[in-house]
Formats: sequence, structure tokens, C-alpha cells
Amino acid sequence: MARELVLGVDAGHTVTKAVLFDATGRPVARGSGMLPLSTPRPHWVERDMDDVWRTARQAVASCLAEAGPDAGRAVAAVGLAAHGDGLYAVDERGRPVRAAIVAMDTRAEPVLEEWRDTPAWSRALELSGTVPFAGSPAALLAWLVRHEPEVVQEIRWLLSCKDWLRLKLTGAVATDPTDASASFTDMRRGGYSPELLDLYGLGALSGLLPPVLACDAVSGTVTPEAAALTGLTAGTPVVTGAHDVDAAALGIGATVPGELCLIAGSFSINQVVGERPVVDPRWQVRHFVRPGQWMTMSTSPASVANLEWFLRVTGSPAEQRDGVHETIGREVEAHLAGPSEVLFHPFVYGSPHPHPTSGTFLGLRGWHERGHLLRALMEGVVLNHRWHVDALCSKLPITGAARLTGGAAHSEVWSQMFADALRRPVMVTDVRESAARGAALLAATAVGLLDGVTDPRAGATLLRRHEPRPDRVAVLDEAYEVYREALGALGQVWARLDAPEA
Repeated sequence: MARELVLGVDAGHTVTKAVLFDATGRPVARGSGMLPLSTPRPHWVERDMDDVWRTARQAVASCLAEAGPDAGRAVAAVGLAAHGDGLYAVDERGRPVRAAIVAMDTRAEPVLEEWRDTPAWSRALELSGTVPFAGSPAALLAWLVRHEPEVVQEIRWLLSCKDWLRLKLTGAVATDPTDASASFTDMRRGGYSPELLDLYGLGALSGLLPPVLACDAVSGTVTPEAAALTGLTAGTPVVTGAHDVDAAALGIGATVPGELCLIAGSFSINQVVGERPVVDPRWQVRHFVRPGQWMTMSTSPASVANLEWFLRVTGSPAEQRDGVHETIGREVEAHLAGPSEVLFHPFVYGSPHPHPTSGTFLGLRGWHERGHLLRALMEGVVLNHRWHVDALCSKLPITGAARLTGGAAHSEVWSQMFADALRRPVMVTDVRESAARGAALLAATAVGLLDGVTDPRAGATLLRRHEPRPDRVAVLDEAYEVYREALGALGQVWARLDAPEA
């Protein structure tokens, strides 16, 4: 059987997707699995690492089964993408030393408070292109050193999520420039920076960082054990891959310098590819998948994860004939006329602001219905994205339409809100699993099925284009003013309600 298909695997915070594509990025079969997050203590957000692997291998097996008998033998290469930051720590045998900590975790806030009062804060920004946040590898590793030193003693490798999957698929340890630049690499020169590690008091642990390979390099092959669990063929090349935000940009074709890419998933991701690094504490500058380019992204754990929380607490709509996003869209549309009566700050899992925050509904009245709350939630998510986009536009040359992917892109109502709030056209492609597709394009490039990740044969097709509507632009401009005023006024209240543990 000819090896002319590529498999893209994307492990998000709660869903792992495996998608089989042809060489030009058209989907052939899909598999997925849900993996809930665990919050064993306030401010902690974790995942069982063995469950991460179990969910991924089951998603792959399901995808290959859908494709038909012997589909595994048609796979030329596997590409990997996953959520970034957090910590997946393993010992000498490649076994987890503790549960994985994901990027929505905030236990390390006290560490950040100490660092903010030292010169290390500005120097870290200058060297790495970012200041650490609570869920970044630097902050979490420093927290482990203080609170779980016995765990640190067991660690052999500090991995990201996709690198844990590679270890299980191939037995090989590696990472790529996009994930490596989360905390410890030199933004301009590349490679790990001893000075950065020393700034964080982690210089003695530099040997725990994995080797860095190109995103489109073959970093191992599927082992017989992994083949038996997934349906892949032993010896199939596994490509290094990328952080899912970079892979998603590839997947929807948002690779032109200066073009805005929005990912509305668990995180609010607002990013643009550039040909020079521009640093600012409001965003992160990380290496892109192509050498000599950087991904500038302003992010927060404050996007569609808020809707997932809301539905978990209140229950999903009973009728979902067109999917949950379209069903909710109709519910919101019935309450969309007029000004925004209810305000929501989408900070259930965190925010981009340095002071304490939390998810907050304001303006509720007895006559408001569930649709009003859902409208407020969706608008709050969009307004948080606007805060990030405004920050990027203050220093970067961003023009034209934005490309939108992630859960919000599945809703026409929500996608239109983005256009209205950002005052710019928003384009949605026909790509459903953008990060998995980007990972697959890297895999296809690595084995010669494509001439590169921007090969014209693998372009994404435009599905919808949303133009800003003047009446809704005015409504959301007014809502944004109130949103910002409340953000400042609630600071002391949030601080009293949400003081982090020491």
C-alpha cells in the first residue's frame, strides 16, 4: 500500500484529536477523545499523564479504524501538536514523576510576585521575549523546587505535552523551537540561555531540558509497542511538530507576516508572524516554525473555556440538532437586540492582567434569561480578545482581515461578534482541526510529500467572511468601555476574593 497519507495529532487542554489527511491537507478520517482537567486544590489545574497518552492512542486508533482496514500502512508520517507551557516531567525510565501541570494553573503566582520586584523581570523580557506567567515552565519549575524538591530529584526530562506523546510513540526525547521558547531560549540567538536559567534560580537544572530539533525534522519512529496500541505501522516516521498555536496558524494559512490570527479555544490566542522580534510585557515573542521568523502572541486562559465551564455548571441545551455552538447561537440571537445589559469578565481560569481577577457577571436582573447570560459570556470573551488585539496593534503593523479558528469559529453568531468588536473583517476557513492539520503539513514536508508548509497545494479554503456591522460595532464599543471601567473598579474586590495560596 502506498504511503501517501499523513496523521496529525493535536492534544488540547481537554480534547485530543487525531486526523488523517491526504498530502494536501484534506481530511480523510477523524478520531478524538475527551480528557477532563483536574483541580485537586484551589489554583491547581492538572492532568494524569498516562490518561493523556491513553486518550491520544485511542484517538489515533479510532481515526485509523474509520479510514478502513490497513490504513496504518498508508501513513507516511505522523505530526504532533499540543497545548504549550505547563510541565510534563518524567524520570530516567520515561515515567511521569507527578501529574502534568497545565498552563491554566496559577499556583506559582507567589513566585511571580517575587520575581516582579527584581531586575530579573525586565532582563527576562529582553532575553526571551516574554515575562513568565503562572503556567509557564519557569514559574512552575521554580515552584516545584520550593514545594516538591523530592519530585525534582526524580526528574530526568522536562517535556511539553506533545513531547510526552512523542516519547510514548517513539521512545525518543526531543522538543522544537516553538515549545522550547516558552521560557528558556534566547529570543534572538536561539538555543537555551544559561543566563535565563540563572535569572530564575534554575541554572543547576539545565540538563533537564530536551534537545531542540526543527519542527519538520523526523525525531523518531513508531515503536512496535506503540504500533500495537494505535494501529500505526512500526517504523513510521514521527515529526517533531509544534506548539498548537503555531500549528493552527499553519493549518488555516495564517503565515503571512502582519496577518492577525485569532484562536478562540481554551486560551485567548491573538498572534501575528513577524520577521523581527518586538518585545512588550503584554505579549510573548517566540520562535515560529520557520527559522528567522517569530510568533508574537498576546494570550490569556480566558476564551471558550468559559463556555465549557458555563455549560458544565448549568447544563448543555437539550436540543442540539446542529451542534452545541449553533444551538447556543440561536439562543443568543434571540437576545441580541439592543445594548449589552449584562457584562461578563471571562476570567474563570485566569486573565491577562497582573492583578487578581475572577469570572464575574454584572448587571443581572430578575427578567434576564439564560440567553442574556450566554450573550454576555460570548461578548466578554470577544472583548478580552479585543484587549489583546489592541495591545498588538499599538506596536505592530497589523492590517486587513483576521483569521479565526478554535471553538468560537464554529458559531456564526460568535464569529460575527469578533468582526464587530475588532472593527475588522474576520475570515473562517473550512478547516475544522487547524492544529492537527498544521502538524500534518509539517509531517508531509518532512517526508517530501509537500515542498513546504506554505506549498500552494495545501492552501485552506475560505468558508465565511464576516464584515463589521456599524450598529453592532457601536454596541460593542460601549460594552468595551464599561468592561474596562469595571476591570479597574473591581481590582480590590477580586484581590480579597481570590488571594492565592502561599
